[in-house]
Amino acid sequence: MDTFDPTAIATVGHNQSPFDAIKREIEDLFDTAKSFADGEPIDSPELAAVITELHDRIHECGKRAEDLRVAEKKPIDDQIAAIQSKFYPLIGNTKAGKGKVVLGKEACQELLTPWRTRVAAEKAAEAAAIALAAAEATRIATAAIHASSGNLAAREEAEELLADAKKLEKTAKRADKAATVGTGLRTVWDVTLVDEEAAMDWLWARAKAEVLAVAQKNAEEQVRAGVRSVPGFSVVERKVAA
Repeated sequence: MDTFDPTAIATVGHNQSPFDAIKREIEDLFDTAKSFADGEPIDSPELAAVITELHDRIHECGKRAEDLRVAEKKPIDDQIAAIQSKFYPLIGNTKAGKGKVVLGKEACQELLTPWRTRVAAEKAAEAAAIALAAAEATRIATAAIHASSGNLAAREEAEELLADAKKLEKTAKRADKAATVGTGLRTVWDVTLVDEEAAMDWLWARAKAEVLAVAQKNAEEQVRAGVRSVPGFSVVERKVAA
C-alpha cells in the first residue's frame, strides 16, 4: 500500500490527443478506485491518506476534463451564437423579444381575427337558415306523403316535395361545411385559475410525484440558503467526505 502513487498513473502515451490522454487517466484512476471500493471499510490512517489522494486526483482530472470539454465545444458554441444572433431579429420568439416575422404575423392576425370572425358568423347564420328551411321542407313533404294515401296524383306531388327537400338538405350541409371549414380561424382555450384549493386537489391527484419533486427542490434550496426549518420536512445535519 505504501508504494501506491495515484499521480504516477497514465504516464505513457504522450503522443495521444488531449481527450484520449485524460480519458485514459480517468479510466485508470477509476479502475484503481474500484480495487479499493470492495466493500471493506478504511482501517488505517495510511489507507485513508491513500484514498484521499486518489479522490483528489480523480477530482483534479475531472476539472481538467471539464476544461477540455468547454474548450472543445467553444468554437461550436460561438458558431451557434452567431447564427442565433443573425436570425433572431427575423424569426426570434422568446420571452426576451420577438423577430419581425413573429411581430408581423401577430399584427396581421390581430387585424384579420375580427374580420374572419364576422365572415364566419355570417356564414354560420346563413347555414342555420338553410338548415331550418330544409327541415321545414322535409316536414311538409313528409306530411304530404302521409296525407296522399290512396291519391296517386297527390302522392306524386308529395314525392316531388320530398325530393326538393332532400336537395335543400344537401345545400344545408354544404353551407354548414363552408361556415366551419377554411375560415382562417383556429380555436384556442383560455384557462384561468378561479379556485386554488380545487386546483391543488386536482393537481395532487393527477401529478403527486411532480408536486412533491417541486416541494423537495424548494426545500433543498432553502436549506442551502441557511434555513434549518422547513414545514413538512425533516432537516438533519450529517457529515460526508469532501
